[in-house]
Amino acid sequence: MNVVRDPVERDRPADVVAGFIAAAALFAGLVAIVYRPVRVSPVALIVALVAVGIGGRHARLATIAVGVVASGWVLGMILSILADRPLW
Repeated sequence: MNVVRDPVERDRPADVVAGFIAAAALFAGLVAIVYRPVRVSPVALIVALVAVGIGGRHARLATIAVGVVASGWVLGMILSILADRPLW
């Protein structure tokens, strides 16, 4: 009786890096809501777009990170203006 085993799928190192930088961009996008959105959001957006470019297994997380960063920038700008806090 032959037993054919499925090959073990392993993440490429680029997939792991994409997941980590997408998570970091998500965190930075949320931080941008409460702390200087003009300073934090552009860097977080670039990091999130790099994660989308790498793609792989964490492409969905990276896409969500782009949306969160963009929303965090808009919400952070609105809250900073309403609360009379510095933008940068």
